[in-house]
Amino acid sequence: MSDATEFHDRALSLGLARVAEQAALASAKLIGRGDEKAADQAAVNAMRGQLNLLDIAGVVVIGEGERDEAPMLYIGEEVGSGNGPAVDIALDPLEGTTLTAKDMPNALTVIAMGPRGSMLHAPDVYMEKLAVGPGLPEDVVSLTMNPAKRVMALAAAKNCAPENITVCVLERPRHEAMIAELRTTGCAIRLITDGDVAGVIHCAESDTTGIDMYMGLGGAPEGVLAAAALKCMGGQMWGRLTFRNDDERGRAAKAGITDLDRIYSRDEMVTQDVIFAATGVTDGSILAGIKREPGFLTTETILMRSKTGSVRRMTYRAPSH
Repeated sequence: MSDATEFHDRALSLGLARVAEQAALASAKLIGRGDEKAADQAAVNAMRGQLNLLDIAGVVVIGEGERDEAPMLYIGEEVGSGNGPAVDIALDPLEGTTLTAKDMPNALTVIAMGPRGSMLHAPDVYMEKLAVGPGLPEDVVSLTMNPAKRVMALAAAKNCAPENITVCVLERPRHEAMIAELRTTGCAIRLITDGDVAGVIHCAESDTTGIDMYMGLGGAPEGVLAAAALKCMGGQMWGRLTFRNDDERGRAAKAGITDLDRIYSRDEMVTQDVIFAATGVTDGSILAGIKREPGFLTTETILMRSKTGSVRRMTYRAPSH
């Protein structure tokens, strides 16, 4: 393999940060404007334009949807100059379109990149997710445990009372029974309205976010993105695809998934070293949102490499046009 086609994660990482930054800057003018579709489209256009400047032979494996439902950054789309390493790209140009439209916290632009074949081609179905932060015994909790038992097991591992555990859950009717069961343990629950990639990342920075565990049903594509982030930051994650009908089972078959009941660990969702970048759009517990001042916009980006465990935080001040 020649040098030009090797995946040099260090050389590509700053380019990836620019991709996340440009998508965030493009959505800036739509923060709080109530138009989710326009905010998403602005981020998509900018992210795609910036990706195509990179010297990679990229394929979108987690994107805006199937080819027939997304005109750009669809699953299978080839991006980059075509010169350079063959890479898988997982992205969410605007994680939290509703959060952006309503100017609520934790909207991000998110992208991950790894060697070709390194990321699970997750179909656009639900995934049952469970995540905890770094520094815990392996398999301290599992998807086969009921929610209350997970809290008890994590509390025991952290040598604290269940009351000192905080669980992050998407606020959805489908989670009502799970939330009721969690309440019986005395743990705290932080409910979020959207943005479960951020929700999972919160576990990896529990000292600043106060969140110990994430659980619940959310989008499978976002699960792979979150696994990429945790691979860089440390932490454990498990995912199991769930299907509501034959159409969704068909999507899994199309993505090459044969064992529909399989529980994927973090390293089964993301099998090789990856780089991950996210830029804050609205203020959140991980990243500051876009700041405006006369003539300028300032962004904050987190850039991580799983190979070295390095985490870089960058601010970028750009002239606003």
